[in-house]
Amino acid sequence: MKRLISALILLPVLILTIIKGGPLLFACLLAVFVFIGIHEFYRMALPDRSVEAWSAATCGTALIFTPFLGDHHHALAGVAILFLAFALLFLFRIRNVADAAREIAYAMLAFLYIPFLLMHLVMLRQTAYGIQWLLVLMLIVMTNDSAAYYTGSAFGKRRLYPLVSPKKSIEGSLGGVAGSIGGTLIAKFVFFHQLSFRDALLTAVFIGILGQAGDLFESLLKRSFGVKDSGTVIPGHGGVLDRLDSIIFAAPAMYYYVIYFFKG
Repeated sequence: MKRLISALILLPVLILTIIKGGPLLFACLLAVFVFIGIHEFYRMALPDRSVEAWSAATCGTALIFTPFLGDHHHALAGVAILFLAFALLFLFRIRNVADAAREIAYAMLAFLYIPFLLMHLVMLRQTAYGIQWLLVLMLIVMTNDSAAYYTGSAFGKRRLYPLVSPKKSIEGSLGGVAGSIGGTLIAKFVFFHQLSFRDALLTAVFIGILGQAGDLFESLLKRSFGVKDSGTVIPGHGGVLDRLDSIIFAAPAMYYYVIYFFKG
């Protein structure tokens, strides 16, 4: 029930923001997710680094808005500046030399994994048919997740990657990709007529598989950190990272597909 109520509240807000809110409002909503997501990451990886967590969350949130500067090279400059700034921060706030490299690696991973990858959603929103592509991305991830769950529950026998996620099955994974194909076809016939069958099939398979990899990657992180969920901010769903894990990996892939391959 908690999962259902949370979805009924958050999903319409997200869809309305994408369709009616404009790129800047969408970026603001995404910035909130990034701010919370970085805090979740630090609570798992570096729970004693509260000063660095707040600094990272603030800087990572700012990174989301760099696409509005007009030149996407600003985003790379922002990542470089953040790397140098946090390298110096950890250099002069050292606690244990033996742990320094690990802590710095976690700090840099937080920037690359969360704001840098999610920033591509803002860039995707700014492309031609940006609204439609964001909705396609959501459909691919949601239909993949739902189809994988029900297919795996009904037919799953062979484990997909038990070391990282013992419950996921190969049958569920294949069902998820089939669900993604259904999702892109729904998009084509309902609201995105410019989407060719080729684009629908390629994005469904490629983004669907990559989304599943994003789910597995976050599971790997949680197992490594010894936690079940990244957070508790969304009742019944866990943390922000638990909900965005597939989208985090799918976002840059979808953006570069649109830039380099979409002919609509």
